[in-house]
Amino acid sequence: MPKIVDHAERRDEIALVACRVVAEHGFDQATIVRIAREAGYTTGMVAHYYDTKQEIIIAALRLILRRIEERLTPPSGGDAAPDLLTLLTEALPVDATRYTECAFWTAFWGQVSADKRLKRINAWLHREYMRLFERCLAHCWPQWQRWPEARREQVLRSIVTFINGLTASAVASPGDWPAQRQVEQLRLQLQLLEAWAAGGLAAAPARISRRPRGGDRSGPPSTDRRA
Repeated sequence: MPKIVDHAERRDEIALVACRVVAEHGFDQATIVRIAREAGYTTGMVAHYYDTKQEIIIAALRLILRRIEERLTPPSGGDAAPDLLTLLTEALPVDATRYTECAFWTAFWGQVSADKRLKRINAWLHREYMRLFERCLAHCWPQWQRWPEARREQVLRSIVTFINGLTASAVASPGDWPAQRQVEQLRLQLQLLEAWAAGGLAAAPARISRRPRGGDRSGPPSTDRRA
């Protein structure tokens, strides 16, 4: 009896291998030949599922998005709101699996500016990530819906920008960004944004920009600075 092949599963397998190859060797070195070899297939087998390397990369992007969406989906049931820090940590390179995904993302970002199709794909992915993170904020912060829409938009964009920057830093210099440090910085960012959105930091820009009057100006300023 012939073996039944799950073609969708095989497509995902090839895409996942491509993700790992790009993360380990870079975008240019992730050839179809190398991807096929690491997957244990012939190039003909890979060509049966994907016409071009770009098709494999796009499939890998979609696969990673699906995996992250699963991780960022709060468990159903229960009265208590899920912990936002724990949930958003799933998007950071805090272990080998997530590091590979994030290294793939950063390699992909380097290709976007030179390719119109990849620009469109990246714009769609950005919208999807914004949707995912907004859903997390709405689930985890009971006060979220009480804030004005413009304020929610600023908080959301700040969080996405921060996570993207932290991801790029951790991939470029993993020794400087162990998992604990990533989580600590994310916790601080969430605390600051929550306080700002609630009005607790409304006067901070004015205080920071104002120079002290009189006295010795050579010493440290009296206001707190963000790390």
